[in-house]
Amino acid sequence: MWKFYGLAAFFIALDQWTKWLVVKNMSLGERIILWDPYLALLSHRNKGAAWGILQGKIGFFTIVTIIVIIGIIYYFHKEAKGKPMFQVGLMLLLGGAIGNFIDRLWRGEVVDFVDVLIPIINYDFPIFNVADAALTIGVIIIIIFVFQEERAEKKKVK
Repeated sequence: MWKFYGLAAFFIALDQWTKWLVVKNMSLGERIILWDPYLALLSHRNKGAAWGILQGKIGFFTIVTIIVIIGIIYYFHKEAKGKPMFQVGLMLLLGGAIGNFIDRLWRGEVVDFVDVLIPIINYDFPIFNVADAALTIGVIIIIIFVFQEERAEKKKVK
């Protein structure tokens, strides 16, 4: 069970390393095109949450993040035993939550840098980072897991 914590640690380290590279090598607002027009690196800071909501509410995010981290660890040890898909999803959530938490504590803001454009619908996706990606993928994995568990339960009832 403890090996799954390595997955969270990997994403925390990858997140912090990529953010360090951006802060060290790019000026704020600098943009580097990787795949025109779809993908770029854009040095950006966010003092809020996803999509820039709740700007400047660091105290609120600190309390919420601590509660979330405790909840994730609780569910990991009490509910996820023998459920590797659930364990992976929870550890991605943990890694992402801690990655952005570190930024808020040390920098007072979150470093974002991945800028994705979806030209078919002319949508510039909100700028994100590795921690945000881990959170999103973790949520998707957990949703899939829950649907699979519900389907298995329905088959047992029949």
